[in-house]
Amino acid sequence: MSSGASGSARTRYAILGCGSVGHAVAEELTERGKDVLILDRDESRVEALRDQDLNARVQDIAESDVVDELADRDIVLILASDVEANKAAVSAVRETGGDHYVVVRASDPVSEDELRERGADVVINPSTVIADSALQSLETGELEYMARQLAEIIGEGGDRMAILTHDNPEPDSIASATALQAIAEAFGVDADIIYSGDVGHQENRAFVNLLGIDLLARGEAPALSEYATVAAVDLAKAAAEDLELETSIDIYLDHLESEVPFDARFVDVRTNVSSTSTILTKYLQEFDQSPSEAVATALLYGIRAETLDFKRDTTPADLTAAAYLHPFANHDTLEQVESPSMSPETLDVLAEAIQNREVQGSHLFSTAGFIRDREALAQAAQHLLNLEGITTTAVLGIADEKIYLAARSKDIRLNIGNVLDEAFSEMGDAAGHSTQGSLEIPLGIFTGIEASGENRDTLLHLTEEAVRRKLFDALGVEGGSGDGSNGS
Repeated sequence: MSSGASGSARTRYAILGCGSVGHAVAEELTERGKDVLILDRDESRVEALRDQDLNARVQDIAESDVVDELADRDIVLILASDVEANKAAVSAVRETGGDHYVVVRASDPVSEDELRERGADVVINPSTVIADSALQSLETGELEYMARQLAEIIGEGGDRMAILTHDNPEPDSIASATALQAIAEAFGVDADIIYSGDVGHQENRAFVNLLGIDLLARGEAPALSEYATVAAVDLAKAAAEDLELETSIDIYLDHLESEVPFDARFVDVRTNVSSTSTILTKYLQEFDQSPSEAVATALLYGIRAETLDFKRDTTPADLTAAAYLHPFANHDTLEQVESPSMSPETLDVLAEAIQNREVQGSHLFSTAGFIRDREALAQAAQHLLNLEGITTTAVLGIADEKIYLAARSKDIRLNIGNVLDEAFSEMGDAAGHSTQGSLEIPLGIFTGIEASGENRDTLLHLTEEAVRRKLFDALGVEGGSGDGSNGS
């Protein structure tokens, strides 16, 4: 290899062994204007290549003198169908101490390993390449087929659609519903986004308000029976159980399997992606719909929120969807959404949680008492996770005759969602994943005491003690009897 090559010099290629694969590669590189030398031992083949104005020479690539032809080459592609000849060529190149970049063809996993051991930089197994290509084609075809089905249901179902989010919807659910609403509008169908519970977290409220997303509370929306089509996106367990009793679903989209099976006309559940926003982005692309600024910003925020800014369970599909959305999104709006002002209620909950914290090792438990905004518990748990030495937090609050617990963890050895489910699933609803979890339990299950004014303090103390003990036991934390410090 010439020693005077610079970063701006033209890259020179050599193709050793020019059967059907080598010929196809040579033609493609030549069309791109690359300098390509072809070496093959078959004289008639070399002559035919020259007739096509390709630079070809007769050379047995299994012979050690093949390296003499490669002195001015940068990248060497060894693509003969004879794997033994390919092995000999790789060895010859490496034994001369050349620093060529070597790509070589294998025939099976065993020859792949041997070629790597001999010094190949990249080893290609045609059967693997064909299988990967077939799977990619299958994935593309499946998406085209499902997009046609989705279009038929939306277009033929009438002029009104209800799009249901899960209870207390968060960014991924809201963004997915917003994208499906845009798809429906492109087919001439008006769609309402309907939610249960509250949009309580101030980031979520800022998200909805800044992007001008219209949401209808279930109590204010028409009965679902008045809609021609009912779709559900990113549903949580509680919402799924509620819907199963009330109505049938036409369209169901999610990135997680539902604990309650849906007998929907169209179901697309992809557990190989980390957000439902990713799925809806793929449908926008399949329908050749350029997203509006609001839809793109919503979807990008939905993906970022669900993957913790690409730090949790991010897949290649999430990244490619985010890359597609990036130029359409309003990044000033995203910055505003991610830095909202803190409500007085959230500040009060955080203050209570800080004051009442109990630390056992790297685990922190606290109570915010009787609350009005249960979303504030999640924000308090997240803020407390920033304390030095803390890897797991849980904050408890009581509202509407229920116990709510929000938990967060950055301990890679722990799945806090599973911990809550194992500890409390028999008495309440637990949900979550490796870094965050939530819990909802009927208040009387621990105490049997009515929540009257005179009993409030006793009720809070008994509830806190019972939940704390059970949680610390599930975490395997010693000292769950209240003898921990407050971390000061």
